[in-house]
Amino acid sequence: MIDLLVIGGGPGGYVAAIRASQFGLEVILVEKDNLGGTCLNRGCIPTKAYFQNAKALRTMQNSQEFSISLDNLRFDMAAAKRRKDKIVANLATGVKRLLHSNKIKVISGEARLVDAKTVLVNGEEVQAKNIIIASGSKPTLLPIKGIESDKVLTSDEINDITTVPEKLVIIGAGVIGLEYANIFNTFGSRVTLIESMPLVLNYLDTELSKRMAIFLKRQGIDLHTSTLVEEIIAAGENLIVKAAGKKGDMEVSADIVLVASGRSAQTDNLGLDRLGIKTENGFIQVNENYETNLKNIYAIGDVIGDPMLAHVASEEGIAVAERIAGHSGPNINYNAVPSCIFTFPEIAVVGMGEEEAKAKGINYQVGKYPFSANGKAMTMGETDGMVKVLADENGFIIGVHIIGPHASDLILEGIVLVKNRLNTKEIKGTIHPHPTLGEAIAEAILDIDNQAIHLNPKTK
Repeated sequence: MIDLLVIGGGPGGYVAAIRASQFGLEVILVEKDNLGGTCLNRGCIPTKAYFQNAKALRTMQNSQEFSISLDNLRFDMAAAKRRKDKIVANLATGVKRLLHSNKIKVISGEARLVDAKTVLVNGEEVQAKNIIIASGSKPTLLPIKGIESDKVLTSDEINDITTVPEKLVIIGAGVIGLEYANIFNTFGSRVTLIESMPLVLNYLDTELSKRMAIFLKRQGIDLHTSTLVEEIIAAGENLIVKAAGKKGDMEVSADIVLVASGRSAQTDNLGLDRLGIKTENGFIQVNENYETNLKNIYAIGDVIGDPMLAHVASEEGIAVAERIAGHSGPNINYNAVPSCIFTFPEIAVVGMGEEEAKAKGINYQVGKYPFSANGKAMTMGETDGMVKVLADENGFIIGVHIIGPHASDLILEGIVLVKNRLNTKEIKGTIHPHPTLGEAIAEAILDIDNQAIHLNPKTK
């Protein structure tokens, strides 16, 4: 009997396996698809590869701002896919090598729970003292008539197209929908974005959601909020998307429809019901130690629900592995989990927004600073957006929200501020180098007490 069997080789599972092995446990990892999970193969990495293609293309399209003249720009989707595939393959090979070097046995196959200490893999039973379920998630399909068309794609499938669709309809304006909308709009698609909720990215601080909607429309993306897709109809080589919204009924023609309506737990064929493992809305229920209602069976990552983020799954994997190995394991601070959205401009947030602070009855203060007043942003030609910082009535930072250039990098400072509950008084005097985008964070913090230096009070 081995010490630990991990089901799933994504960012939660393989990290848990490595951490457990570092503590001397004998570990087997079972993966039915490719190592790296959704994040590496179909999510985070592929989309960021295409995002960088789009970012480079946008820079070239705006080259005259930098006194450079370019003619006959051409984008090659097939070549971009080959680049994406190479990046994914290199990273997957790296994961395989890490597991091998940590003496972890990897079995390719589908796992099914037999009992609390037995898993059936490829017809053979494997016994383990502990089991971690890290089987991830899958795209959610909406109950829309006509959605079964082979031209209706999920985020798993659109990464493998080799030509840019002339007309792309995206159903869902969450993270997945917005990232693909920005990418394919830059590649040359005429993008229509349809969202049933009143706001895009409706979980964000409302001010950021509203600003993002403005930026989407400015880029030429046709945005329809409070609109429900009712049917998708085949029309020759194209599709017709029928929807109803606040402006009445509408029909949109599309070469491809992308369904980006969220993700659900991947628990098919695991045998949860037969063992009586508790779930809610399809997600496995766990306690504070990530243990299910069956002793020594744990679950981490997307399969247990929000926040469904690769970096959260990895942290949960480390925590569980350390506890199985007899150590206390890190206590994850879910109030300081960062979220990054790779759009134009980027968005990155950590901690509370205004709506959450109000709902919790917190008396908060707000400081803001626009990138249009930041010297580095001006030199980059990327002045859209702002930094917004929330502090409670005692001056402790409770939220940092960034929409603007390199937000995904800048948020690292915000994570430290929120996680450690630093006070604005402690932060003042922390010298930020000039000229950098990070100065916008310093100015936003100063603005909480109306002390921002490079901000005209009349513009607030």
